[in-house]
Amino acid sequence: MPHKLTRIRRLRDELPPARRPVMVAVAGDSAAGKTTLTRGLAEILGPERVTTIGVDDYHRYDRRERKGLPFTALHPECNHIEIMEQHLQLVATGNPILKPVYDHGTGLLCRPELVEPREFAIVEGLLPLHTRLTRACFDIAIYLDPPEPVRHRWKVERDTQRRGYTAEQVRAELKRREPESAEFIRPQRSFADLIVRFSPVGGDPPGTPLSADLVLRPTIPHPDLSAVLADDGRAIQLRLTRDEDGRPVDTLRIHGNVPAEESRMVRKAIWSRLGVDAGDPPETLGGLGGDMHSEPLAITQLLLLYHLVTAAR
Repeated sequence: MPHKLTRIRRLRDELPPARRPVMVAVAGDSAAGKTTLTRGLAEILGPERVTTIGVDDYHRYDRRERKGLPFTALHPECNHIEIMEQHLQLVATGNPILKPVYDHGTGLLCRPELVEPREFAIVEGLLPLHTRLTRACFDIAIYLDPPEPVRHRWKVERDTQRRGYTAEQVRAELKRREPESAEFIRPQRSFADLIVRFSPVGGDPPGTPLSADLVLRPTIPHPDLSAVLADDGRAIQLRLTRDEDGRPVDTLRIHGNVPAEESRMVRKAIWSRLGVDAGDPPETLGGLGGDMHSEPLAITQLLLLYHLVTAAR
């Protein structure tokens, strides 16, 4: 037996070290737009380069079991937090995991799946930044922070159209979840490097697409866009504002009615900083499904792509 153990250790030592992927967290409350944001990034990077992990797969109970519990899926007690911590540490060091699977359509816990780390790992869900151990795994942390009326509307639309709920059931569940949203979900905002807020802007005419405010905290380096941006009231502005703790931060505002040419100029400016020689930024950026498109979303996704590629270097 000692000789066998020695051979195993020698073989292990001779194996090349696992390559560490670039880890990005996308946190936010239910229906905050996490999947829409990350789907575009994954499409651009390609399945051969990116691994996407939904931490909502770590729910401890299925939908039927949760009905009898005194807490909701937002509560850490309703999730296998310790297993999530272990798995994220494994992925962050380039090792595969056997990840649980939760089916949002049926509300059932399904057969686990093997996840192999690739060059990039996008981790999205309710609680990716909940603990110190999970936060330590990420190179970039993003928090989606839409106004509550906007998020509630998105959740009613999604859960009635895709998950079989009535509008009354969704509104009742939102009310039930609110204390846990305040206690466990929203505090993750303070750990984010970049905060994304899609919302209407006062003064915009009815029907104007949502604008985006991106709080660019100095915890990671952001691209210099001073050559193509101004604070003189144009459709895209970079302003010095105050963060929730009173500290000064840069905030990039992209109006929902931004002219296509101005948006194209900003996208090209960010794209050029990626060191990509071929052509223009991908046209798939900003897709909302079907033929729907958002220029603020496109610029947001491109800025996140800049951070991913920069971290990989």
